[in-house]
Amino acid sequence: MPHTHYTTLISAANLAERLAAAPGSVLIFDCRFDLADTGAGQTAYADGHVAGAHYLHLDRDLSGPKTGSNGRHPLPDRAKLVETLAGYGLQQGQQVAAYDAQGGMYAARLWWLLRWLGHDSVAVLDGGLQAWQAAGQPLTQDVPAKTKGNFAAGAPLSVTVDAAAVQRNLTTRERVVVDARAPDRYRGENETLDPVGGHIPGALNRFFKDNLTADGRFKPAHSLREEFGALLPGTAPDRVVLQCGSGVTACHNVLAMEIAGLHGAALYSGSWSEWSADPSRPVATGPNP
Repeated sequence: MPHTHYTTLISAANLAERLAAAPGSVLIFDCRFDLADTGAGQTAYADGHVAGAHYLHLDRDLSGPKTGSNGRHPLPDRAKLVETLAGYGLQQGQQVAAYDAQGGMYAARLWWLLRWLGHDSVAVLDGGLQAWQAAGQPLTQDVPAKTKGNFAAGAPLSVTVDAAAVQRNLTTRERVVVDARAPDRYRGENETLDPVGGHIPGALNRFFKDNLTADGRFKPAHSLREEFGALLPGTAPDRVVLQCGSGVTACHNVLAMEIAGLHGAALYSGSWSEWSADPSRPVATGPNP
């Protein structure tokens, strides 16, 4: 019997069923992280994780080298990321499940990156590790052995734009830019991560946490569709550019739009940390228009 193919979210119940029925059919990655304490995720993984899960580190594995002007979490080199994932046993077409304990903000980055590598069998564990434990599922401290997979990149399934395209858009207004950061950071207040506060002129604010219900699971597709529709009336999803501070939580908005059936939004991965590193680029402050 063929397995269901999960491309956005997988529930704790479905992941547990799948692992029980065909343990080798799904590769699990633990993406827990803390921007303020970059070792915390790995420590949490060592303390207990989903059986069979490998740990991926946002800075080391899911980002490329920083130059000082390309943002805090530049996209990794594609070939290097393929090598990393194949090194953990990823097979061509294999189902991947990604989780964190931060509402999906880091797991969504891996989801987006795998799609960027042409791999669509990837889903975020809905509700994260909290949902897994709430479902009565155990954690382990055993670290799985690494095996070599045959994964190779294909044509990207995710869309990117660069700073130059965002700069041109200030004039053309062909696209609508949506900023995933918290409203205070969007307004230019309480900026602790980047040297400059504010947002890209014309950008609208959609805080990524607004994609979640109180229990940390994603809102149903129809709710997300209504909310993004209200934010972007009359705008085709492929004219939307999603950004945040450094290209991480923007992936959460990409995922939410995909769940809502709004396909094709682009990621500006450099995001605010890259945009604001060039003093010649304009900055806006104040509330969501």
